[in-house]
Amino acid sequence: GSCRHRCCPGRNNACWVAGARRARCYCDSYCERTGDCCEDYRATCRHAAVGCAVGPWGPWSGCSSPCGVGSKARSRQVTVPPRHGGEPCPDLKQRRGCLGEHPTCGTAE
Repeated sequence: GSCRHRCCPGRNNACWVAGARRARCYCDSYCERTGDCCEDYRATCRHAAVGCAVGPWGPWSGCSSPCGVGSKARSRQVTVPPRHGGEPCPDLKQRRGCLGEHPTCGTAE
């Protein structure tokens, strides 16, 4: 079976061709994990793969709680989306804990 004109990104069970002895072989990028790619998958499909690229992290937000335990967040944007089974995007958001220390905190006695 040949993947020529049949490469699919991600996991796609409909992306197969008849291989040797009438067995199915696959042309989706998931076949590399499951080991059931057609013989020419790498040569035909992988050359066109484009991995995800992301920009730099933005600044951390302020603490969500002015007094006590809260959280901060930051994000980044996708600059090049993945194509043809390329590497997927990493996390685009991060969160971390923080302590709000506004000057008015702890003044009520």
